[in-house]
Amino acid sequence: MAEESVLLQLEGVGKSYPGPEGGDPLTVLRDITLQLSAGDAVAIVGPSGSGKSTLLNIIGGLDKPSSGRVLLEGRDLAALNERELAEVRSREIGFIFQLHHLLPQLSVLENVLVPTLAAGSFTRAEAPEVRAKRLLERVGLAERLTHRPGQLSGGERQRVAVVRALINEPKLVLADEPTGSLDHNAAENLATLLVELNQEEGVTLIVVTHAVDLAKRMQRVYELRDGPLAQLVLPVPRYEEEP
Repeated sequence: MAEESVLLQLEGVGKSYPGPEGGDPLTVLRDITLQLSAGDAVAIVGPSGSGKSTLLNIIGGLDKPSSGRVLLEGRDLAALNERELAEVRSREIGFIFQLHHLLPQLSVLENVLVPTLAAGSFTRAEAPEVRAKRLLERVGLAERLTHRPGQLSGGERQRVAVVRALINEPKLVLADEPTGSLDHNAAENLATLLVELNQEEGVTLIVVTHAVDLAKRMQRVYELRDGPLAQLVLPVPRYEEEP
């Protein structure tokens, strides 16, 4: 992989927490190494408690590693101050969670536009409202712009969350169990949508999931279990679902 094409690089990332009453520290992540280019789509799988969500939070700048570095386009996230880090999260990283976290008092369109308020006035390829309406139409929600989240199905709410993650034209999208709260059909539809938008928007996509069907749709699958990430060859193991 050419050095100039690298978007995200993890170098020996580890995470530990203090042990109880001064005991041995609890190590969650050890020597995690990963390198991704623009447009890559990967899944991270592993048993419950293996640190998948912790790793995603570190990649997204929501937490800091105890050791190692996370480089986004060559910038060490741990070296940024809070203002710089908030700016990176707002402009360059989109987040999708298992629970959509939509604001119930806002319409679909207003929910999608919320991240643009925090991002400020940086240059975009298109106006935020124009982009929001285009993406909402793309995901089949053109007739739901004025609806509140409570008027939508679970799959529709998660599609709104996907558009919200893409609104600021991020380079990296992080999805933590994005289909975990959906029924089978809605999960299948969302998985298809994520793959298509990854290709259409050219964003790098990292999906943490226990859903084998979703993982298999990614370009590569990595397993996190008691140590470094290991790339898997299909079939993907089945794990207990997250509680």
